[in-house]
Amino acid sequence: MRLLAWLVPALLLAACASMGRPEGGARDEEPPRYVSSNPRPGATGVSPTRITVNFDENVQLEEAFSKVVVSPAQKNMPQVSSNGKRVTVTLRDTLLPNTTYTIDFADAIKDLNEGNILDGFALDFSTGDVIDTLRISGMVLQAENLEPAQGMLVGVYSAMTDTTLTTLPMDRIARTNQLGQFTIRNLPEGEYHIFAINDVNRDYHWDRSEDIAFYDTTITPWVENIMVTDTLYSSTGADSIVTRSGIRFMPNDVLLTWFNTGYRAQYLAEYKRPERRKFTLQFGAPSDTLPTVTIVDGAPGAGRLSGEWALLQPNATRDTLEYWITDPEVLAADSLRLAVHYLKTDTADQLSWTDDTLRFFFREPKDNKKKKKKDEEEDDTPKFLVDSVTGDTTFLPPPDMEWLVPGITSGSRQELHMPLRLTASLPLASVDTAGIHLEQQVDTVWTALPFTLRPDSTDRYRSSFIDVKWTEGGKYRLRIDTLAMTSVYGPFNRPFSQDFTAKNLDDYSNLNFMLPGTDSLRLVVQLLTSNDTPVYTTVKPVGTDVAHFTFLNPGPYYARLFVDTTPNGKWDTGSPTDSIQPEEVYYYSKKLDLKKNWDVDQTWDIYELAVDKQKPYAIKKNKPKLKRGEEAPRDESEFGEDDIYDPFGNPNRTGNNSNRNSNSFGGFGSGSLMQSTGASNLLRR
Repeated sequence: MRLLAWLVPALLLAACASMGRPEGGARDEEPPRYVSSNPRPGATGVSPTRITVNFDENVQLEEAFSKVVVSPAQKNMPQVSSNGKRVTVTLRDTLLPNTTYTIDFADAIKDLNEGNILDGFALDFSTGDVIDTLRISGMVLQAENLEPAQGMLVGVYSAMTDTTLTTLPMDRIARTNQLGQFTIRNLPEGEYHIFAINDVNRDYHWDRSEDIAFYDTTITPWVENIMVTDTLYSSTGADSIVTRSGIRFMPNDVLLTWFNTGYRAQYLAEYKRPERRKFTLQFGAPSDTLPTVTIVDGAPGAGRLSGEWALLQPNATRDTLEYWITDPEVLAADSLRLAVHYLKTDTADQLSWTDDTLRFFFREPKDNKKKKKKDEEEDDTPKFLVDSVTGDTTFLPPPDMEWLVPGITSGSRQELHMPLRLTASLPLASVDTAGIHLEQQVDTVWTALPFTLRPDSTDRYRSSFIDVKWTEGGKYRLRIDTLAMTSVYGPFNRPFSQDFTAKNLDDYSNLNFMLPGTDSLRLVVQLLTSNDTPVYTTVKPVGTDVAHFTFLNPGPYYARLFVDTTPNGKWDTGSPTDSIQPEEVYYYSKKLDLKKNWDVDQTWDIYELAVDKQKPYAIKKNKPKLKRGEEAPRDESEFGEDDIYDPFGNPNRTGNNSNRNSNSFGGFGSGSLMQSTGASNLLRR
């Protein structure tokens, strides 16, 4: 007991003497607050060259060079800096008389400790006796994928001619924040043409290669009187509601969707010889007119056009040309001088013919040099062993012989609705279909199937298709005899055999999108990966409101569609000079988790949600920066955690998705979507 009586006071004394870290209180989640400025907001009759703004805490600037704008625009960029609680802007141009100026900081200011962003802060003053106060607000999204346009320049013209957009700076400007939102401030009364551009060269007007968005009609800003409700709190914590008069600047829901007209200057961007057998020419833009390539004097085959000694394979966009060298003499040269005659954009922005002489080098890797020397020392002439009794011939390949390598892209599982794609490692000179055997196993017997080879337009020298009506779960084998395929370089294939199995219908999902109110529209509907990349595409024709997807591999998907007004099956950009908007794009707001053997009906009302609320957060690339401790929002899925996949169609399972073997056909459900609190009014008009 004595020991215990002594121990308790000792522990209490130690506790009192120990050093601890004091609690810091609640985390600061408020952005910096404006305290004062010189000039003050709304000041008139001032022409400052140095503007200072003071806040209630230490601040820092983020990307001030690109985010802070002075409107009207200045030729020389202002200097913007922060020191402690002060932000300083030094103007380097002479200010215009009788003009209202705005310094728009967008979301460049944040507090030093927690990084809380002061979004939408701006300071205005006038060099005359009157300050203009009208505003236009809205949002800029990328037309093709509804990504928020971050840091894009938005501006207005009060008067327009045919050359204004491409020659004159915009009258007043602002920049979009990380959500794509903008406010053009301090406008005088009048009508305005509004544009958004990415303004790469900072000349405050549009150049043909720059991204652009425009509004179809002129905009007349106005102010409307509203009643504002506030909640006041007393020192005791009691609250009371008060109502006061206020004003709202309109319009505040302008939607601009940016696009690129596709204009690209034509020039030779890159040329190289990545391997001995191949060289490539890469151009700045696609062209329907191919260049001519000629061997220059002094090189092997001088004066000959490329069609005589190479095979040309353009890529899908025809801006990269791949030449396979087939002539042995040209192929053996380590250095080639080629004259290229091609179309190039000149200083007048017109296409004209130009000539370049290019030198292509190729050096063999050290290992290949040793192999080549060894091959030269050995007799690599093909040999054949003939059986004296049967007369059968057996091919005896030389040591280290190079082979042509055939293959199929489907692997061991063949899609039921797709052809078999046959590939070769080198361009082909000949294919003997008698040496290619496609067989199906019936019981235990392999039975030959008739087929024809169909060229693949995307790679006509190395790929072809075999069209077959596959049997569900059928077992197949493709055999290719030696010498059946010969490349333009001489090597042929060694024996090839691959077994594969066709999938079953139960391996797939089918999806039907019901699209109310779209009967009169032709729509192209796409299923997307989590990278926002299309993997399945279907067309909903005019006269129906249902888009069908069949033979879908199970897994998570997202969906978007565009209104195919042309109609050509591909998304088309717009033209500001012809007042043509890009084709409208809509996203399905939820993730789709498709399971095996499911037939799904899903309603998708493309007009139900505001456009800026449609794209799921998970597949957005331009995500706003999260505050410290803030979690990213989770997208809704059509199947919650309680939705259990039952491949046997058990009627007691949770969820409302139909298994193809069950008698019911419920689909995903109603597809009803609620607009979230604070959603904008950016609906298509």
